[in-house]
Amino acid sequence: MSPPLELRVPLPGPVWGAYPERREPPRVRWPWGRAPYRSQLQAVRAAGPGWRALSEVAFVARVRAVQARIGRAGLSAERIVEALAAAVEAARRSLGLAAYDGQIKAALVMLDCRLAEMATGEGKTLSAALAAAVGALAGMPVHVLTANDYLVERDAGKLAPMYACLGLRVGFVIGPHAEAARRAAYALPICYVTARELVFDYLRDGQRRGFVQGDLPRRAAVLRDGDAGRPLLRGLCMAVVDEADSLLIDEAMMPLILSRQVKNSPARAFFWQAWQLAGGLEADVHFTLDAASLKARLSPAGSALLAERAGALGGRWRSSRLREEAVGMALAARHAYRRDVHYLVRDGKIEIIDEVTGRAAPGRVWSRGLHGLVELKEGCRASPATETLAQITFQRFFPRYHRLGGMSGTLREARGELREIYGLDVVYIPSRLPPSRKTLPGRIYTARNALWDAVARRVAEFVGHGRPVLVGTSSVAESEALSARLDAVGVAHRVLNARFDADEAAIVALAGEPGRVTVATNMAGRGTDIALAAGVAGAGGLHVMCCQFNASRRIDRQLEGRCARQGDPGSVERWISLETPRVADVPLLGALVRRYAADEAGRLAMPPRVLSTLLTLSQWRQAGRERRARRALLESDREWERGLSFGGPGE
Repeated sequence: MSPPLELRVPLPGPVWGAYPERREPPRVRWPWGRAPYRSQLQAVRAAGPGWRALSEVAFVARVRAVQARIGRAGLSAERIVEALAAAVEAARRSLGLAAYDGQIKAALVMLDCRLAEMATGEGKTLSAALAAAVGALAGMPVHVLTANDYLVERDAGKLAPMYACLGLRVGFVIGPHAEAARRAAYALPICYVTARELVFDYLRDGQRRGFVQGDLPRRAAVLRDGDAGRPLLRGLCMAVVDEADSLLIDEAMMPLILSRQVKNSPARAFFWQAWQLAGGLEADVHFTLDAASLKARLSPAGSALLAERAGALGGRWRSSRLREEAVGMALAARHAYRRDVHYLVRDGKIEIIDEVTGRAAPGRVWSRGLHGLVELKEGCRASPATETLAQITFQRFFPRYHRLGGMSGTLREARGELREIYGLDVVYIPSRLPPSRKTLPGRIYTARNALWDAVARRVAEFVGHGRPVLVGTSSVAESEALSARLDAVGVAHRVLNARFDADEAAIVALAGEPGRVTVATNMAGRGTDIALAAGVAGAGGLHVMCCQFNASRRIDRQLEGRCARQGDPGSVERWISLETPRVADVPLLGALVRRYAADEAGRLAMPPRVLSTLLTLSQWRQAGRERRARRALLESDREWERGLSFGGPGE
């Protein structure tokens, strides 16, 4: 007798197809449908002594028996408890790690296809490994998604002994891997990979099979083309997503575009002409700049002047829509996109800086000619022209997994959207120890220079007490401006931004040393644990200074979460200026600023509670705008897919 449908394990094969993936929208998961995590946790703990008493041979034999029972009965609550107890014991035997109750509960939440909110430092890496191990013991190909290639390789290597203890093998995929290495890694029971690499491999598989839905045509393609027709993945059976809100919310709308190089000299010439025409237009006369949306809009005078100057060029320049769009993009490249804020120039190439993570994104390009215009601006060699083969967004990709779970330290603000779009319920996991973070009053200064002078004095004060300090800034340029100020006053420090991404692990490893100062962008907010050196806790722990104003409160909480981990002491405060990015757009701030005088150091006498309320309100409004934009894009994508449903998934 086969197990009930909801307990069946999606596997590549005759029942689920050679490439399992969900076609229908995900089912909404409501809180009242949650599994009884407390009783399951107690059952895992109760099974622990029995597993610990087994010899190595008996342990392996019992693991195989558990696998066989899952094959017969599916992933029922009883089978999940058995397999999870085995994984907990494997972690103890192979890694010397005793899983905490919170880590086990988080694994149960993810196996229940939900999201676990765990505070930073509570052991998300082991929680993900426990959930992945249970999925792999059930026979599913499991993808564990983490923040960057360094963490992918580190976690796969670190956890390999635990998986081996259960008779499982683990692989990983990073950017430099060739197709054969990728296929071999995905063929293993567990594969660690970044979301970008996974999605592009999925799109490549779609190109191989022509995006057909039927299993027989896919098998025919493999027989016809051999390895060239074989997919890289084994379908979308189960995924465990670390830093889930970053992928499912912050980067949800970013198009992931699979492209190929083409010869397209006419298009290159067209955008060179647009660049030249844009150089003859004056700000506030012929165009206005919207710095927030990184767009330029022509005024009636600008449109008239452009029509006059472009008239002699002929061709596509006769179309008012095309010429205004192209010149508007050239104006944005000239005036809105800023070096060391939106992109780096490294080795003669433009590298986009991811706004959410603060990391450079080699290989990512702006579309519709914008990338080439920025290359013109910086005098870089032009990249080859490309054409789009396929594209998808994260909010269309992740619902295609049959079993999807994840975790992050900052989920509660987005729980409604996560449930609506992905069908994912958020479950809060209490901290193992009471939090001890101190939040100090915020400050606002009149100008950026006054802010950096005050921050330098504040940092020197904490260094004098033997405390490490982490200063969060909004961009590469901001981090380097503060670095120059710290150099001027003789404060030794390290900088962690997109220029030094290769040194990230080494910089973070020392960031908890006494008197150590680290100036960072949002790179220090994701996938980074700062361990305190001996004696630092007694001095007060790590102090975090937030000198940025993020669009989302969640991103603020990520930076704050670097301190006061696992019951350690720590403190955080926000210091900004009226010139800090996004601050000028805060409603009512300009009117209130005129009410408060500034002291000789440039600090405005605005009450911290008033400042905090204004910033929180602005973030709430911005989050609402972004949420509506994501929902509109998803509805548009779904409508487009329905219109092309005869051709398979709408990539």
